[in-house]
Amino acid sequence: MATNSAIDTLVELATTQADEAAKRLGLAIRACEDSEQKLALLLQYRDDYQARFQSGLVSGLTAAAYRNFRNFMDKLDLAISGQQQIVDDAKRRIQQERSTWQETERKRMSYDTLAGRALREQQRKESRRDQKAMDEFATRASLPKT
Repeated sequence: MATNSAIDTLVELATTQADEAAKRLGLAIRACEDSEQKLALLLQYRDDYQARFQSGLVSGLTAAAYRNFRNFMDKLDLAISGQQQIVDDAKRRIQQERSTWQETERKRMSYDTLAGRALREQQRKESRRDQKAMDEFATRASLPKT
């Protein structure tokens, strides 16, 4: 019985660890999705600004306006590069959290398997004990009374 409670404790612990790992994985996925949305917005903004610049070229642009455009595009490209790095880091974190979750799940499943085996063994022993008691009862009942 002590073994059963130890296995049950391990199963509970592993289940808690797997649940926490799953929550961290979910948070990592959400963070990655958020950073990807920000990157998409920056890229869309860059495309829109580039299109406005192209339409401005048709009507003519001063050297100062062109310089301002180039400076702004450089800063925007730097922001895009930084956001891309954030997305890449978020994807790496997802992979790490997924690996952690998978490992904790394997551990939990292993403990569940052990607990199942222990339960079946206990049931088998109880069944043998019950069968032995029934056999003894039947033997006593069939003996002649003196």
